[in-house]
Amino acid sequence: MAATTDEELVALAVEASKNAVAHHSNFHVGAALETADGTVYTGCNVESDSFGLTICAERVALTKALSEGEREFSRIAVFGEQLGGAGRFGGNSGGLGPCGACRQLLWEHCGDVKVIGATAEGGVGKVWRLAQLLPDAFDSR
Repeated sequence: MAATTDEELVALAVEASKNAVAHHSNFHVGAALETADGTVYTGCNVESDSFGLTICAERVALTKALSEGEREFSRIAVFGEQLGGAGRFGGNSGGLGPCGACRQLLWEHCGDVKVIGATAEGGVGKVWRLAQLLPDAFDSR
C-alpha cells in the first residue's frame, strides 16, 4: 500500500478509522504512517474498559511498522470522526493532531516527520512538522 499525495495518505487514515474499537468514546481514529520508501502502515484506536490500556491509532501504526523492521519514516496522517453524539474530541476544526503520548513516541522513532491533521470531513487540514507539535522534545539520544 503506497500513497503519493497527502490526500491519498489521509484517505488511508480515514479507511483505517472504520476499524476502530471505540465503544467508550465513539471517537473513531485512523492513522497512516509512511516509511521513507513509501510503504504505508495504518492503525486505528483500540479502547479498553481499563482506560490506561487504550491504544491510539498512531501508536498502532507505529508499532506495526517497527515490528516489521521499519526504522525510517517520512509522514503520518491522522483522522478522527465522532460518532453517536458522545462529545467532540481534539478540536478538530482545522485538523486533528496526535495526543501527547503519540507525539513523544513518534519523535523517538520517526524524528521530525511531517504530520497531516485531517479535517472531520476527511480532507487535508493542518500540516505541521513534529517539532512544531512537540517543541523541546525529551530525547535521550
